[in-house]
Parts: sequence; structure tokens; C-alpha cells
Amino acid sequence: MLLDSIAPLSDTTVGVAMPLSIVFTDPVKASARAEIERHIHLETSVPVRGAWHWFGDRRVDFRPRGFWPAHTHVSMVADFAHVPDGYGRYGTHSYTRDYTIGDDVRTRVDVVHHTTTVSRDGHVLRVMPSNAGSPEFPSWDGTMAVVSKAAEVRMTSCSVQIACDPNDPNYYDLTLPWDVRITNSGTFLHYSTGDPSPGSGNGSHGCIHLSYDNAKWFYELSKQGDPVTITGSPRGKAEGDNGYADYDVPWTQWLAGSGRGAFTTSAA
Repeated sequence: MLLDSIAPLSDTTVGVAMPLSIVFTDPVKASARAEIERHIHLETSVPVRGAWHWFGDRRVDFRPRGFWPAHTHVSMVADFAHVPDGYGRYGTHSYTRDYTIGDDVRTRVDVVHHTTTVSRDGHVLRVMPSNAGSPEFPSWDGTMAVVSKAAEVRMTSCSVQIACDPNDPNYYDLTLPWDVRITNSGTFLHYSTGDPSPGSGNGSHGCIHLSYDNAKWFYELSKQGDPVTITGSPRGKAEGDNGYADYDVPWTQWLAGSGRGAFTTSAA
């Protein structure tokens, strides 16, 4: 039993909505999941009550019921040696992570009023004009944590299954700056050359458009795990495993997908 990935990385500082996310190389049987969860030991500088939740049979995430307390240090030891996965495979390794929850930076995108408001530790830092997805391609609603960011990203309509024919009016192939990704399916907050002065109309293919200066400021501020909450979009919420949209899953549903159930982390 091996792991494909663990997020976040050690020695990083992440946002208050960042789950501890473990992806196994091979499927894990439902009957083996509670035992696997019990072999993942969590210590936090501030005890938190949370639970693991399985997305399918290979990914398991831990989060508190609410957001993490800011400035919490998290230590994980996953002692999987000799632990079965239910399909005849056994763990051979232990894995560790040590990281910190940083400042409580939250972003709220109001689709109806074309504004994006950013706060830190409860204090508003900036209110920015923004545009969201068009009626044909509405943005996701709900809360999604920042997955990653890049100073420049090539965005193509074909990569997100919108249009692959260059003659299609929805076709695009652009390299754009100051990109903060919030879903694996291709949602970003970024600057768009086709929408340089947002704030009056929603016409994107699902991304949130900011002005160049605001997009650069937001890019520099953002870190993995910062929550971005979009309201007023008709599309509905992103699935919890579409990036780190874990807080789109109601707590009762979250617990239903846990082998062990809720527990309080050990004090570090």
C-alpha cells in the first residue's frame, strides 16, 4: 500500500481552508478505511475537532468542521507499516508532514454585484471590481480553497472541454498573468486581456476576472488553502474533490464518508 501524494507539503504555510489530503496509489476497500484512519496520527498546537472523509476509494481528506484556527501548527505521522488496504496489499512505509496554518485570509466573490472582497483576520483589505462566468458558462458557487498559483498560465478552451475548433466563437488560446487556481477543473481568479476593466458584466467562461493591478495584488497575497467563496452564481457548488472544495460538503455528509468518525486532534 503506497501513496501517490500528500498535501500540503512540509515546511509550508497554508490557508485556513486547506485540508490534509492523502491520495493512495491503489484503491482502498471500505472495510479497511477506519483502520487506516486510526493509523494517521495528528498533533496540532491548538486541538481541533474534525474528521476524515473519503472521496472515492483512493483519496481521503481531513478537515475541521469549521475552518482551521489561524497560526495552528500541524504534525502528521501516517504509520502504514503492515496496515492492510483490504485488497491484499499492506503498507510498508511511514509518512510525515509538518506545516502551519497561516493568516486567516478569506475572499468573497459577489457575482450579482460584481465585487470581490478580501479580508485578513476579519479586517477588509480590498474590495475589487470583478466579473464572473456568463449565463452560458457560469462560475461555481460555494467555497473553494486555493489550489495553486502561477505568474502566467496558458489557458485553452479545449483543455476544459468548451471548444476545440478554432472557428467556434467560444474557442480561445491565451497566456494570461496573475493566475490563482481554485478548482482542478479550471477555475481561476486572474487578469484577462479580453476583460481589462471588470465590474459591470459577467461574461467569462467560469473564471473570475480582476483588473491587472488587482489580479497582481491578489496573486501576491494568496497562498494554498485560502478560502474563496463565490455567491450568486446559478451553477451550484463544485464537488468537494474538485481541487480542495472540501467545505462545499455539509458536515453530516462529511461524517457519512468517514470510517472513524469525528475526533479531536492531540495537542502538540
